[in-house]
Amino acid sequence: MSVKVGDRAPDFTLSSQSGEKVSLKDFLGKKAVVVYFYPKDDTPGCTAESCAFRDSYEVFKEMGAEVIGISGDSPDSHKSFASKYNLPFILLSDTNNQVRKLFGVPATLFVLPGRVTYIIDKEGIIRQIFDSAFDFKAHVNEALKTLQGVK
Repeated sequence: MSVKVGDRAPDFTLSSQSGEKVSLKDFLGKKAVVVYFYPKDDTPGCTAESCAFRDSYEVFKEMGAEVIGISGDSPDSHKSFASKYNLPFILLSDTNNQVRKLFGVPATLFVLPGRVTYIIDKEGIIRQIFDSAFDFKAHVNEALKTLQGVK
């Protein structure tokens, strides 16, 4: 089962790179949230995508949105990845892929964890889903375009 545009985003709680628990409900009523699922820390495509989110992070903040990256890597791996590339946003550890399954993120080429971005408004409604395994920077552009329409 996968979520669709117009659905309420499923709530989840995962550990961040700092070890603290972060839930989607923490942002409801306060901020829109851009949740991007990516395959693996410190790989070429995931680094390009994460750095593109980093480079536009101030724009996301000005638009009243938070960026959250989710992969199956450990909090320690996320901490190292965030430090190495100066990533200013939250990275969450979905080690058993439970949240990935909750959202219904499809696999890439049937084996790799998928690369999908969800734009969730302040009320928790999914406003856009962008799925592209290989157009890394388009995730940022699509998220910004959607957020402009949500304002």
